[in-house]
Amino acid sequence: MCTDLRPFFVEGQNKEASCFPVSQQLTGTLALAVFTAALGSLQMGYSLGVINAPQKVKRTIRHYARSLGVYNEELARREGGNTTEHEEPTDASVVMYWSLSVAFFSVGGMVSSFLVSFVSDFRGRIKGMLYINVLAITAGLLMGLSKMGTPYLMVIAGRAIMGLYCGLSSGLVPLYIGEISPVKYRGAMGALHQLAIVIGILISQVIGLDFLLGNDDMWHVLLGLSGAPAILQSLLLFVCPESPRYLYIKLGKVEEACKSLKRLKGDYDTSKDIAEMQAEKEEAMKEAQMSILRLLRSSVYRQQLFVALMMHLSQQFSGINAIFYYSTSIFQSAGVGQPVYATIGVGVINIIFTLVSVIMVDRAGRRTLTLVGLGGMCCCAVDAYSWMSYLSMAAIFLFVSFFEIGPGPIPWFIVAEIFSQGPRPAAIALAGCCNWTCNFIIAMFFPYLEGLCGNYVFIVFAVLLFGFTVFIYLRVPETKGKTFEEIAAVFHRKRGAPPSKPQEEAEMVQLKGSTEA
Repeated sequence: MCTDLRPFFVEGQNKEASCFPVSQQLTGTLALAVFTAALGSLQMGYSLGVINAPQKVKRTIRHYARSLGVYNEELARREGGNTTEHEEPTDASVVMYWSLSVAFFSVGGMVSSFLVSFVSDFRGRIKGMLYINVLAITAGLLMGLSKMGTPYLMVIAGRAIMGLYCGLSSGLVPLYIGEISPVKYRGAMGALHQLAIVIGILISQVIGLDFLLGNDDMWHVLLGLSGAPAILQSLLLFVCPESPRYLYIKLGKVEEACKSLKRLKGDYDTSKDIAEMQAEKEEAMKEAQMSILRLLRSSVYRQQLFVALMMHLSQQFSGINAIFYYSTSIFQSAGVGQPVYATIGVGVINIIFTLVSVIMVDRAGRRTLTLVGLGGMCCCAVDAYSWMSYLSMAAIFLFVSFFEIGPGPIPWFIVAEIFSQGPRPAAIALAGCCNWTCNFIIAMFFPYLEGLCGNYVFIVFAVLLFGFTVFIYLRVPETKGKTFEEIAAVFHRKRGAPPSKPQEEAEMVQLKGSTEA
């Protein structure tokens, strides 16, 4: 029997709760719930990687040319084998439609990231993930059947819809995992989002090989498999418990929250967890639910928002996508016989060092790993195009390793740690939109930057990485093991003076009374 502890355990008066044991064990149900949620991240990684498989790019563009009526004899001879791996039809319409196929994925993510808070609160985290799987399955069907219809239109539509799914999933998955994770393992489980993404990228690289699915007969199947994880996730979501924090804080269902806690953590006394959620609920009631516009205007959370956005900027503008773009050509210049397999090796390194981050993030801390990662990437970027080709190869492997240690996984879950319940959904939406917008900018404009700077383009990334490293060192506090009050106090000190209570209280009253909040 679960007891409502609201009369007894309130913020600042819950010392009695310490006598209750709080379960920190990993149960089978918790592992299943995290695995099920991470399938959405794996699907996102597959969708990111599959569009860049070299063999698949050739095949898809040729089918675009056929359906547009611009596939001539010269292109037919190329298809017969008189071309190199990177040659493709150059008709303006083909290039335009292929660019749209790539870019609309990011556009979809930018748009849907604003809807994360609405979808997650509308019917809950579990049903939210279940409902958006309709988008993923629809996108998979469109791309999988594109060979039977008009390929360029069906692939563009499928990629746009898949982008909508991934924008929502990139917010819902870290939110759900963060809310069900024991404090002791919160960082490690938060990093599983990034781990699933890099596993999805590697899977797309492997099955995109020419002798598997990256060929003329099977390229559409390769694209269509983007929606396959959604089918498995939909089945497993029916046996996963809803987030206890959502049940208690959003819906006020004490008994259901207790049942969910026991399913996730085993048979234990839930009193302390309920007391902590009650304190968070009371804090959320004081703050009011913030809109995105209100969060942008609020001076109370300006420092936290600046840090959240800069963390995501450092992830996308680190140059990681440029490294992947150039890895095959660098391996070729180094004399590697099968550069595509070396590129797959980069994917394996991705996974290994993301696992290192999962193990270390709750020990070394978020700030330390991010600093180590950005600093290491800065050094590697200088050597990425050195005159010694094998040194360039080593720089690529090290660059990816440092990225996955900190700058890759940590921005995804640190936003939820530095914001309380009131502004958290709006902050996650803004951070997600920032991430997807930067992704789109890089996809669209990096070729022009490379054309302007040539091999020195990585010096640009080195300068950016140095700036991000200095910013993290000066402005980002460590969040490992800290409560929201402790984190907020750190940000208040960084503003240069103790917070003005009357001013902040007046602003919060204004927020609470605003119809926009």
